[in-house]
Amino acid sequence: MKLNRTVLTVGFSAMAIVTVIGLSGLKKAAVKPADNRPNIVLIMADDMGFSDVGAYGGEIPTPNIDGIAKSGIRFTQFYNTSRCCPTRASLLTGLYSHQAGVGQMAEDPFGNAADDPFHWGTPAYQGFLSNNSRTIAEVLKPAGYHTYMTGKWHLGMHGQEKWPVQRGFEKYYGILAGASSYLRPAQPRGLTYMNQNLAAPDSAYYTTNAFTTNAIDFIREQKDDKPFFLYLAYNAPHWPLQALPEDIALFKDKYKVGWDAIRKARFENQLKQGIFDKDFKLSNRDERVRSWDKLTPVEQERVSYRMAVYAAMVYRMDQNVGRLINHLKKTGKYENTIFIFLSDNGACAESYDEQGSGDTSLINSPKYSSVSYGMGWANASNTPFRKWKNRPEEGGMTAPFMISWPAKAGKTYQPGSFNRTLCHLIDLMPTFMEVSGAKYPGTFNGKPTPELQGRSIMPALASKPLSVHPYLFFEHENNCAVRKGDWKAAKAIKDTQWRLFNLATDRAEEHNVAQQHPDIVKDLNDHWQEWAVKNGVLNKKKS
Repeated sequence: MKLNRTVLTVGFSAMAIVTVIGLSGLKKAAVKPADNRPNIVLIMADDMGFSDVGAYGGEIPTPNIDGIAKSGIRFTQFYNTSRCCPTRASLLTGLYSHQAGVGQMAEDPFGNAADDPFHWGTPAYQGFLSNNSRTIAEVLKPAGYHTYMTGKWHLGMHGQEKWPVQRGFEKYYGILAGASSYLRPAQPRGLTYMNQNLAAPDSAYYTTNAFTTNAIDFIREQKDDKPFFLYLAYNAPHWPLQALPEDIALFKDKYKVGWDAIRKARFENQLKQGIFDKDFKLSNRDERVRSWDKLTPVEQERVSYRMAVYAAMVYRMDQNVGRLINHLKKTGKYENTIFIFLSDNGACAESYDEQGSGDTSLINSPKYSSVSYGMGWANASNTPFRKWKNRPEEGGMTAPFMISWPAKAGKTYQPGSFNRTLCHLIDLMPTFMEVSGAKYPGTFNGKPTPELQGRSIMPALASKPLSVHPYLFFEHENNCAVRKGDWKAAKAIKDTQWRLFNLATDRAEEHNVAQQHPDIVKDLNDHWQEWAVKNGVLNKKKS
């Protein structure tokens, strides 16, 4: 009897199949029902501003990312934690970053477990993911999902127990550190595959391309039809400024018009797209940034080139998002995949120079350096908001966020629509649990796991309203904020007075109305203080 490959894939051994067929030609081996749960692809940009992609008003060509928005839903009030590693901790655990052990920064590549500068000795500030928190991968994997990650980890380095494979990811390729060279990542800011640190590449290399290639390979190598969760965490466009020459050439003259003209054009495009209504007011240019016409011609040439390189980095990321989507289309996996694209914080102004840090000669040097594009362009990247990464203003903590499920587009939700409900990173874990049927463990190693803080945003993909967060809380590097409905208060932790803004009429945060509403300030302060005490926010270091 000849047995073909199709028969053998039912799940029986060849001997068992021969026996079954020999006994009765009418008997058929039981076939396990197909798993129709969707794949989940979570794509995160690093230090990319609110308006850098076309779907949020930008002029950088990003057709593939924009395609996710056109087939999905764009959120206009989605919050992060305003900094790379706390955002990653909150995103992966469904907790506030302090609950997950990363209230400040993750471990430094040059430290060690004994004396790392970010081991502050308290649970909220230990510098790596807490052992009792559970990652999305650790929750989805027992529910039958394959779990893959490529890209930037930034949640613990010293000891493999803190690495992605030990935190639920079946396969991992990327950088453990918070930043690296795009062209030649070298240890201790180098590449890691699974649990092995790799030598620096000795041939042409670019992280954005490599992260995507490995993500596609992980999916291609999958031997079954189980759904997968892919977390693709690009390091683009985080400094250092490093881009492919052919990409830079596309933008070399584009930004000579200056940051004022770019801000104006982006804002007009945002109004045209309907991201904001016609009554929305553009924030003033940051007070530490001069108008473009006050820069000398030499300064304009120097700093416009930096923005060209930054734009090239965003462009290359979009091209790679397209590579991934095309692979999923070719393999029939696209329609039943949920796509999410977001940024981890607002655009980065580090090291707080108007025109960027580091000498121009360092741009595209394969060596790692902190060469950046400066406050002027960060302010433009975050159009229409104030400030940038690490700040409690909207420019620091508001992310572009879009979600699509092609199989449901036009059926259960309107593709290309907006959702204006207040949302946060803590909502992603409950979202993925709802769509996968995964259960959140109540205990781990005999200890209770922290209670999840968010709620699912899946109703948005069924054209249903989302429940409202009563309050949302923020603190990073002593920058504090609390939001309730349209009211937002912000201050430095040492300050006694909160600034208060009504974001329904002043999302540009130009008008502090704290004196007019002392009752609202008191309510927001009381709830923030309660949250801060409960989550160890104020107990920063061991005395």
